Amino acid sequence: MLDEPTIADADYDRLMRELEALEAAHPELATPDSPTRRVGAAPSGGFAPVRHEVRMLSLANAFTDDEVDDFVRKVVERLDVAEPLFSVEPKFDGLAISLRYEDGVFVQGATRGDGETGEDVTANLRTIRAIPLQLRGKGWPRVLEVRGEVYMPRAGFEAYNARARASEGRIRPLVNPRNAAAGSLRQLDPRVTASRPLAFYAYALGAVDGGALPERHSQVLARLREWGFPVSPLVDVARGEKGLLAYYARIGARRDALPFDIDGVVYKVDDLASQRELGFVGRTPRWAIAHKFPAQEQTTVVEDIIVNIGRTGAATPAAKLRPVFVGGVTVTNATLHNADQVARLDVRVGDTVIVRRAGDVIPEVVSVVVAERPRGTVPWTMPAQCPVCGSDIVREEGEVVARCSGELACAAQRTQSVFHFASRRAMDVDGLGERYIEALGEFGYLETVADLYRLTLDDLLEMKRRADERDGTVPETAKAGKVATKWAENLIEAIDRSRGTTLERFLYALGIQHVGESTAKALAAWFGELALVRHLPWPVLKLVPDIGDEVAKAIDAFFGQPGNQRVIDALLARGVRIRDAHPPTPKLRAALAPASVLERMAVPKLTAKRAEQLGAAFDSVAAVAAADAGALAEAGLPQDSATAVHAFFRTREGRVLASRTAEAVARLQAAVADAGEVQTGPLEGRTVVLTGTLSALTRDAAKDRLEALGAKVAGSVSKKTSFVVAGEAAGSKLARAAELGVDVWDEARLLEFLQAHGG
Repeated sequence: MLDEPTIADADYDRLMRELEALEAAHPELATPDSPTRRVGAAPSGGFAPVRHEVRMLSLANAFTDDEVDDFVRKVVERLDVAEPLFSVEPKFDGLAISLRYEDGVFVQGATRGDGETGEDVTANLRTIRAIPLQLRGKGWPRVLEVRGEVYMPRAGFEAYNARARASEGRIRPLVNPRNAAAGSLRQLDPRVTASRPLAFYAYALGAVDGGALPERHSQVLARLREWGFPVSPLVDVARGEKGLLAYYARIGARRDALPFDIDGVVYKVDDLASQRELGFVGRTPRWAIAHKFPAQEQTTVVEDIIVNIGRTGAATPAAKLRPVFVGGVTVTNATLHNADQVARLDVRVGDTVIVRRAGDVIPEVVSVVVAERPRGTVPWTMPAQCPVCGSDIVREEGEVVARCSGELACAAQRTQSVFHFASRRAMDVDGLGERYIEALGEFGYLETVADLYRLTLDDLLEMKRRADERDGTVPETAKAGKVATKWAENLIEAIDRSRGTTLERFLYALGIQHVGESTAKALAAWFGELALVRHLPWPVLKLVPDIGDEVAKAIDAFFGQPGNQRVIDALLARGVRIRDAHPPTPKLRAALAPASVLERMAVPKLTAKRAEQLGAAFDSVAAVAAADAGALAEAGLPQDSATAVHAFFRTREGRVLASRTAEAVARLQAAVADAGEVQTGPLEGRTVVLTGTLSALTRDAAKDRLEALGAKVAGSVSKKTSFVVAGEAAGSKLARAAELGVDVWDEARLLEFLQAHGG
């Protein structure tokens, strides 16, 4: 496991057979961490989602010495350290995973996924001998999450493919070690994974609860090795930029001779306190960077430029190429990343281009050989409609990526939209894994999320049979005419249970860009009814606290697509019902005043002060939109502002926005006309942070009850925090509260408060 075998393989196999016989004779002696438990589980039929307690980060890339110099310079400036110490390691070319241990026992493993949510591949990870099922040594935390890379060694890859070529078609050869590792880990049958020569290296920590850990990353890796985790012998430390570049050169010189594929090296600030101080930018840490090795390049011709719609709706242009051999494979397609990249390179159909096949396998167009450009070529532009579903392709201001806005109606996004729709915090359809969703779509049972509610038991069983036949994994019971149906019956029951839901869960389940659980909760609390939310223009959505321009426009764009509205209609027609619908909050009464609405419409030269002036002079948005420049000036606007406002409402965009906004305001005013007075909770306007483990409540339950009393529950402690609720094993948030002098409640005080206020 750690490249330090203490017995021969034959002796290991003999002892394994003895253990298997012993456990067969005495099942009560078998333990969860027994080596025999690594293999033998039946196919799971799908992978459940796992939400990472600590995000699995992506790394920024450096391709030149100058970029490394820039990275080090920023670290030096931010830490005020002349030559910081870095932990350095190879960048493995495999699949990132997370391993969770509780009291030293491996309990769950997950893929990276999108960094927030991955797939539960615990059963498959148990088959990899390099992954310890029980930690050795002592001193490990009660909860320890270890991140690392599952990879396929080159020798194992070649040996497997040699067997495949000799099998006369019974075994399919693997394409390359990286894809082989990823594909092997996502097999429905753990026995298939066990047949693949997979290995693992640990390189980081995720969530940790309890115990004491070293203060440096390199020391943490040494501790992980003591506890039984494989850690690459190439891991080292280096000081300053010169040390980093020397390591890069040293590993680069050994790259071809290594027993596994790497595509670069990784530099991490070694001191963990400094890592926390440096923090993150978006999804990447400031304290680490991947220094990639030079890619292999070739020249070919662009025969076409198409747009691929990804699982999340990202519209990615791709070049269809005249076939060219790059980096050991024939390349016929190359990514162009985004519209800005196409424009920057000025790639056109017919151009001769340089193609790079980087270590991450995906080929890309690097540059255009302009001297060889044919006459008559024209610049490429992103199409206005999705090539899959016909919905608008939209690009938010400041965003690089354009997206198909038909989230629910787009077949390219089907797997992602259904998987999210069915997730635990959304519609909570237990047992609907991603593999099931993909198979249901592939075989025509599932076009959109609405089709979940017309699936039958026979549909599920037929889908499973066809998927097994396709994959060549028909169970012996099926060959004998026996069909296991319990899983399908349970899934049908779970789908049926999900028909009754809350507005908050339903809105979150739709998968609207930028709409997470907190935004969905706010929309549900303020507007109360789906019939209202699905027709509101973005200025009205901005009336809700914490919903800004970007989020409001994303919601408006989603509901503006006919395909999405048709899917919602189908969901309602097939029995999905919102069981907690209620009138809009009385808080809207003041928010719907003309000045408030006008301020949020982003009208040129209409500041908050000018909006107040118009609100005092006109009784509605419609009246302002209909007024001429003279009337607007009489209301107190300077002439240039009056002219600009009048001109905006004479454009088609302005007329449509004014009409939609005025109609929505009228509907909401009618809905809240008979509402009672605004009710405020005892925690209204106060911010609370939860930390540690609560014994009487789950964290989610505590959050819900605090929010019901008006509190805003935040994830980090700041000067604006009203108080912190600290449970068992509270960590850095408790220390931060003490540092800032923030009031700290224990669980008993929280429960007493909730009981006193009916929360």
